Amino acid sequence: MKTIAIDDEPLALSLVTDYIKKTGFLTLSGTFDNPLDAMDFLGNESVDLIFLDIQMPDLTGIEFIKTLPDPPKIIFTTAYEKYALEGFKVNAVDYLLKPFSYQEFLTAVQKARKIIELERNVASTSDSGNQFLFLKSDYKIRKINFADILYIEGLKDYVKVYVGLGEPPILSINTIKSLEQKLPPNQFMRVHRSFIVNLQKIETIERSRIVFGKNYIPVSDQYKAVFHDFVNKNFL
Repeated sequence: MKTIAIDDEPLALSLVTDYIKKTGFLTLSGTFDNPLDAMDFLGNESVDLIFLDIQMPDLTGIEFIKTLPDPPKIIFTTAYEKYALEGFKVNAVDYLLKPFSYQEFLTAVQKARKIIELERNVASTSDSGNQFLFLKSDYKIRKINFADILYIEGLKDYVKVYVGLGEPPILSINTIKSLEQKLPPNQFMRVHRSFIVNLQKIETIERSRIVFGKNYIPVSDQYKAVFHDFVNKNFL
């Protein structure tokens, strides 16, 4: 796996660099003492994993990740345990609390390796007619069958996937746009900027709203014509 390390503390950066070099399946593509230089590098090069300090001048690690349109996997290296929740919000694989041992480093890296390999396997079979997808939720990767999805709600930086009436939704750090691209268009339709519905699960439509139990999904003007066309083609 190609990786880079970003830390404004020379000793901390040196330690991570040494750990990377002694780990056979990691390749060090670069080290940076500030995220702005790393940003320029990532504009031309792709990596699989970033070891990233959080508390840095000018731009924090959290702020840096939010500037990347398609960030690689992240392992935060920080002296502050309070940033664990913030790391989760930006979909970090793990965080290492300084000072950390090589064993702790290797445990985090193995976790990242499993996720990356799984995503590569899924990507390689994305055109083979699979009827499911994988989503990261609560530090786990969950397989979700398309047939089980009722609808999907987008809420800024994360999505809620509803898989059954009365069942709690599956929460994942993701965007509704990226999820829409992975769903079969003949089965799912965007009906609102915040909602995607499983067309096969629709049982009741009421006043331009799709009814799932006690929940009402609005059909906005932007998507109304396409949705009505679908209904008319299947209307008796």
